[in-house]
Amino acid sequence: MSLAVSPTAPDGRLRLGLRAGLLIFILALGVMPLLNLLPVAHPLHVSDFLVSIAGKWICYAILALSLDLAWGYAGILSLGHGAFFALGGYAMGMHLMRLIGPRGSYGHPVLPDFMVFLGYQELPWYWLGFDSFPFAMLMVVLVPGALALVVGFLSFRSRITGVYFSILTQAMTFALMLAFFRNDMGFGGNNGFTDFKELLGQPLNTSGMRSGLFYASLLALVLAFLICVRLTRSKYGRVLTAIRDAESRVRFLGYNTTNHKLFAFVLSAMLAGVAGALYVPQVGIINPGEFSPANSIEAVIWVAVGGRGTLIGAVLGAFSVNALKTWLTSAAPDLWLFVLGGLFVAVTLFLPKGLIGLMKGRSP
Repeated sequence: MSLAVSPTAPDGRLRLGLRAGLLIFILALGVMPLLNLLPVAHPLHVSDFLVSIAGKWICYAILALSLDLAWGYAGILSLGHGAFFALGGYAMGMHLMRLIGPRGSYGHPVLPDFMVFLGYQELPWYWLGFDSFPFAMLMVVLVPGALALVVGFLSFRSRITGVYFSILTQAMTFALMLAFFRNDMGFGGNNGFTDFKELLGQPLNTSGMRSGLFYASLLALVLAFLICVRLTRSKYGRVLTAIRDAESRVRFLGYNTTNHKLFAFVLSAMLAGVAGALYVPQVGIINPGEFSPANSIEAVIWVAVGGRGTLIGAVLGAFSVNALKTWLTSAAPDLWLFVLGGLFVAVTLFLPKGLIGLMKGRSP
């Protein structure tokens, strides 16, 4: 008796190809800091700027992954993930500000410079503990997660979905931006946090720390991707996809759709917080501008361009759109917003499955 082995399906071949491409891409990113150590005249030398900008793109890719988990698999279109990203960044920024100590402009051993300038007499209670790295990292995930828990529970329990939930999350982001702009909030007001000195006892302005943050971001991206893959391919992930496609039917089958959606939304917020925490020490500043609703909308565009509900597409979209942004904002900065809006319209009308969908359509 002979056994006929069926050939790999087109989707299977595409999936294997995308995985191989992602692995090669991750390895190429991992080599960049090493190539940065080569002499400037060497043909393979990678500039400090390219390493720095690639580190930022990695953080954006984690943010895109978190949004794709909520939107692509649970159907939760959040226009507030920039807020979770910024909250994680502020938690890291508070830790970095506490580490400055007497090296600040005013030389105060405890209070950051902006608090001395504004006449603070003591450190606000919500700053306590941020001198500890483990505590700060705990806040990086707990603060965005707690906000997502409250917003998600109240919304999903009331069955607020679709465009109404999107508007709600955008309003939340805008409200946080206005609150953080206030000087009396104790978060630096318009200027935010900057002038960071060190992290884990090492100066931030060194090539070694730059490489360390780069690799930490890359590791976080790989771990976030694996977590999302494991989750979406489990029984929970299949139920989550069913909720996305027909929530009322899933509810009638006896599943608690509120809890399923809430878990995905909280986890995605925590991943966004991690992305923000890794982003801040690499750029050297965090201010209320990170709460801008435009940043959340831009993250949605990354996922849409790459391919919603594919995970690899979210990473691809984050890197491709930000690479285009970096080039265009230097070549023709006035055109970027028009190109970004046109890109979203074009993807919505002509490429609803994103770049991954285009690859699938061309696969044999």
